[in-house]
This record gives sequence, C-alpha cells and structure tokens, in this order.
Amino acid sequence: MELIQNTPDLSAYLAADEVINHDHPVVRETAARLAREAVDSYAYARLAFEFVRDTIPHSQDSGDLRVTWRASDVIEQGTGICYAKAHALAALLRAEDIPTALCYQRFDVVHGLVAVRFNGAWHRQDPRGNKPGVDAQFSLDGERLASTPAPESDERDYPVLYAEPHPAVLSALKAAPDGPHLWNTLPTELSGGFL
Repeated sequence: MELIQNTPDLSAYLAADEVINHDHPVVRETAARLAREAVDSYAYARLAFEFVRDTIPHSQDSGDLRVTWRASDVIEQGTGICYAKAHALAALLRAEDIPTALCYQRFDVVHGLVAVRFNGAWHRQDPRGNKPGVDAQFSLDGERLASTPAPESDERDYPVLYAEPHPAVLSALKAAPDGPHLWNTLPTELSGGFL
C-alpha cells in the first residue's frame, strides 16, 4: 500500500499543537530521558516506541476508565487507547525532530497508529500495547503491526498520513467523559480516509 501525506509540507509532521504537544514539559522531559539512552535517531525512535507500547497501558486492556487524548496527559497519567498512545508517540518522536504522521486502520472500529519517516520513506508503527495474540514491534524492515486488516471482513488500511488527528477521532476522545462512553462512540469509519 502506498502511504499518502495529507499535506506535502514535511514540516507539518514535526509541528506541535493542542494534541501533539511536544513543547509541554512532561513530553520534553520524557524525550530528553529517552534520548540520553539512544546512540542515534533510529535507537531513539525504537526506545520511544517501546516506552509508549510497554509502559503506558491501553486503557481498555487495563480497565482504566480515564480518557486521555493530549500527548502530555497520556504520558503523565500513564493511560490511553490506541489513538491517545499514537498521539504520545508522535509527540515524543517530533520532540526529537523525527517526522511522524498519524494513520488509521478500520476493524470493527477505527484503530490509530503512527508512521515515522526514515531514509526518505514512511514506516507504520503500532504502539497500542502487546497482549496475548498481539505482538507489535518497531520495524523499519517490513511492518510488525498489532493487526492486519482482512478485506473480506470489510477491514482496511487507510493510506492517508495525517499531520493532525482525524477530526472524527479527536471529537470522540474529547466528548467522552469516561471509558464506557468512549467504547460506545468510537468512530467506525473515517470520511476522507481515501484519496
């Protein structure tokens, strides 16, 4: 599948905003701590991925009813669903000048992940968190995602790489007072997901 930037401006994939707030002190401190352990940007990207995947539980897996959506809140509170974890990973990567996009898949509901740009190409990564039957790994040599869509089941990959969260995703997160409400209002489709 060819991944398609929703904006040709690569600097958009380095920007900070309300959601991917890599200028926030908690994000900067976490990025700096991880960067001290890395020998280069590839090692940093892997460490940031593993930090989000392994130390921030997926809230639905853990039963945490809090809803986070801003990267700094995800890191500070240590919880989030796939979208929120993708926001946190994007912020950590952008904090160290690694272009990072948000991207999505469709299963029963829309699933969020990121794509990182290395060596002139985009590479999708899924920080949702491993569990029995899920073994997502950081990889620049072929995807190692949590799940692969089955087209015969009307599942799909969206090829668009977003510089900011898709509005349907952000609306669901912001409107949810708690996890149970969110589970019932997750988007099942993205408009504009195909070009």
